[in-house]
Amino acid sequence: MNRKIVLITGTNSGFGWLTANSVAALGHKVYATMRDTSGKNADKAKALAQVENITVLDVSLTEEESVKNAIDTIIAKEGTLDVLVNNAGSAMFGVAESFTTEDVQWMFDVNVTAPWRLMKLVLPYMRKQSEGLIINVSSGWGRFSAPFSVVYAASKFGLEGLSEGLHYEVRPLGVDVAIIQPGAFPTEMSQKIRFGSDTSVVDGYKAIADVPNKMGSARGQMFDTVKPDPQDVADAVVNLINLPIGERPLRTVVDPSTGEIVRAANEAVEAEYAKAMTAFGMKELLG
Repeated sequence: MNRKIVLITGTNSGFGWLTANSVAALGHKVYATMRDTSGKNADKAKALAQVENITVLDVSLTEEESVKNAIDTIIAKEGTLDVLVNNAGSAMFGVAESFTTEDVQWMFDVNVTAPWRLMKLVLPYMRKQSEGLIINVSSGWGRFSAPFSVVYAASKFGLEGLSEGLHYEVRPLGVDVAIIQPGAFPTEMSQKIRFGSDTSVVDGYKAIADVPNKMGSARGQMFDTVKPDPQDVADAVVNLINLPIGERPLRTVVDPSTGEIVRAANEAVEAEYAKAMTAFGMKELLG
């Protein structure tokens, strides 16, 4: 096995925690980032740091200097970085009109700007060695925008937009960019959802006030019936790492519940996308 240097964000819980452990178990060197390793995440950081092949870094992904210091630390020690997994993210839920401009800016800073900050910093090293892999964890809501998840979906649309075009730009240089689209999974993320700050508009939506509760009940029933396993997302990351350069798909859907809807949309868009790329003289980038 070709041992790789892997940076994974958001490793204090959920997909990130499972992915860090899964990748390290294969013998790859994992740099696992999280915030506040001396405070609220101290126990998680200590536990993860005890795992063979894992080094924990305290990083605030929305701060340029913090991220740059982390990359510099990895390069100084390892000389390179082979894989970036942009897993960290946050969710916002509620009536779209309740989200202020500041709410939307925060959501995009976490889910779009922060991943781009990392991509921008690691690409020079990957291009230099003519080999690299960037995996961006998006969502099924990165393909469809759902009611009450409008701002979250918009941010995932943004992440997918960055990833899709970049996928074709850098593939000829030996760098693969891949998107993972998870569905709904029972992870700690659901306990950290933020809501719109402008509560003054909520009364105007009384006509549909019961819909979010119905959504929650439907999701609970789905979890009881399908029992989606978050490990599936970690396994998808491992699979992408194991695939040969140039053979990694742009999108991987990980959703045992409603994934066929997302897959069908992906396939339809991919076919038309190829036609558009050809029409605009970029057929050679399709591979």
